[in-house]
Amino acid sequence: MTTTTVHSPAQALAHEHTPRMPFAERVPDFYRAMLRLEQEAAKGVDPTLYHLIKIRASQLNHCAFCLDMHTKDALAEGETVERVVQLSAWQESKHFYTERELAAIALTEAVTVLTDGFVPDEVYAAAAAHFDEEELAKVIAAIVVINSWNRIAVTTRMVPGHYTPRAH
Repeated sequence: MTTTTVHSPAQALAHEHTPRMPFAERVPDFYRAMLRLEQEAAKGVDPTLYHLIKIRASQLNHCAFCLDMHTKDALAEGETVERVVQLSAWQESKHFYTERELAAIALTEAVTVLTDGFVPDEVYAAAAAHFDEEELAKVIAAIVVINSWNRIAVTTRMVPGHYTPRAH
């Protein structure tokens, strides 16, 4: 069953917040360096997996701007709505993902949250079982970069909803 919510004028949407600062304009060299890190992190990582990493970290960090961007990019590149939606509940929805994807998602969660102050050995070992050392290093790089972007976006209150995926 498909439902569509239509908002009447009496049900006006909440006001869009404004960004705190134009971060890229204030630190252009740093921003360009972050873009270079992003490009390097993406090298050698399967694009589908890279999208899952970016979306899951952004969910955990409550980064609405990055969720908007990365879900739109993933969908534009052929990812399914079902897999994107289920990602927030991946532990109960494992059958939507490959074992390799699940290992990367678990590692993303462990690196992003760090509730115990470290990445558990079993999470790292599971990832290492699915990726050779070079691939695993690239997955770790991808996780680190999206977490950095998330922290920039939530701190500066970047506004979601205006991103349009680039044509491929």
